[in-house]
Amino acid sequence: MDLVRHLTLLPTEPTAPIATSYDLLCWSRLGSAYDPGELETAVEDQRLVHYLGFYRPVEDLPLHRAEAPYWPGRGTLKPWVHEVADWFAANEECRQDILSTLRAEGPLPATRLPDTCQRTWGSSGWTNNKNVQQMLWFMLQRDEVAVVSSTGREKLWDLAERVYGHAPLPDPDEALAERDRRRLRALGIARPTGPADRAEPTYVREAGEPAVIEGVRGTWRVDPSLLEGLEEFEGRTAVLSPFDRLVMDRKRLDAVFGFDYLLEMYKPREQRVWGYYALPILYGDRLVGKLDATAEREEGVLRVDAVHEDEPFTPAMTHAVDAEIEDLAGWLGVEVLRMDSPAGR
Repeated sequence: MDLVRHLTLLPTEPTAPIATSYDLLCWSRLGSAYDPGELETAVEDQRLVHYLGFYRPVEDLPLHRAEAPYWPGRGTLKPWVHEVADWFAANEECRQDILSTLRAEGPLPATRLPDTCQRTWGSSGWTNNKNVQQMLWFMLQRDEVAVVSSTGREKLWDLAERVYGHAPLPDPDEALAERDRRRLRALGIARPTGPADRAEPTYVREAGEPAVIEGVRGTWRVDPSLLEGLEEFEGRTAVLSPFDRLVMDRKRLDAVFGFDYLLEMYKPREQRVWGYYALPILYGDRLVGKLDATAEREEGVLRVDAVHEDEPFTPAMTHAVDAEIEDLAGWLGVEVLRMDSPAGR
């Protein structure tokens, strides 16, 4: 729980070529002492709650829900936001049917909820024609429904009032500022502005203090408390989840670390450079490469197809990275199978 409170969130992406994103992230941060059962218990006990695509500490939810009464947003709204609101209003019958069904039968998965939408949700992406899923997403932002549990790809939905109760919400501006402060503590350094993202922004507005990164363009914000004792910093070697907060903001990743990385599981095989689910490699205070590996549990192996070196590894770097790979395999309960060199390493 201390880890999640520090990061403010855990991803819920269920893709698991090695382990689920949240378990892999916790192993990377905490080491092999991490027990996935502890996370499962925290979710079952609702100390961690699935909200807007992430597991979040339950005590933080009022900060995120503070803007629900103002959906679809405050201030000047972009045209696409008005289009969303128009679609939502046009499908009021479907909204009411979902609420009635949950009131009578909930909690339920989305597949058990009625699709009585008069207007189909149109998209050029994976949400095209997924009316119920989109309706639930907007109803979640409006504090009308909530996710009560999630296992793998399936979520169970219920009425928000049954999950959250009726406690008053904080002032939305104060909640926004506190979320920015917590996000900056998790990131250390971040840009003050960035692209809009209702689920989890990458920027921190006026949190912290202004800062300049030598050799990097633009303005930044930094949490001054993290600069204390920085000269005594001792890094370590870590194999990271692609969904770790350190690497989720690809623009910050390039600007601060000069690290070229993109999660390629959405790319066709022939277009991949580093692999389907390559893991960033941290060495000290630098990101130095990517690990292309897959857990083949039936065979009892962690298959290592490649260790991509952004710069030639020294013997010490190679030893440290190999030790992390062995630790990952031990945590998974499998053996390492090296495919990246004929003789292994």
